[in-house]
Amino acid sequence: MNSAWIKLRAHHGMCLAFFRGKGYSSGFVAHMAQVQQALEKNPLVRVVCETDLICKACPNNHDRVCCDQEKVSFYDAQVLKACGLTAGEILPYRTFQALVYDNILIPGKREHICGSCQWTELCHLTQQKPQHEERSFHDDKREDTRAV
Repeated sequence: MNSAWIKLRAHHGMCLAFFRGKGYSSGFVAHMAQVQQALEKNPLVRVVCETDLICKACPNNHDRVCCDQEKVSFYDAQVLKACGLTAGEILPYRTFQALVYDNILIPGKREHICGSCQWTELCHLTQQKPQHEERSFHDDKREDTRAV
């Protein structure tokens, strides 16, 4: 996690909003918590449609390809479309997080995008109160520093 940016799969922007210490295995959960903690420092992220840092500890990752590739590729494409992004864009994590909240989570589009995910019930249970500070992301005086 010491590069100029962190590679982050587009649909993981939604997963991170609802992460509550549950996952595929204790190793995956510990890794996800570590990634989430690193992202709290607002590093630059490169939003991608391929395996990323989170996938590294996922049991569905087989030689850097998800065994549910078709499904997760759909999730990624829908997140990019909803947020007005293209694969490979680089932006501060909080900017990406705000785009996910403003364009998907707050308007209630999560189930449309990833309702077929095995974790959707967990997200549904916490959807009314996602894990973020109760403030408007627009209160930040940040610049949109997207790069390709």
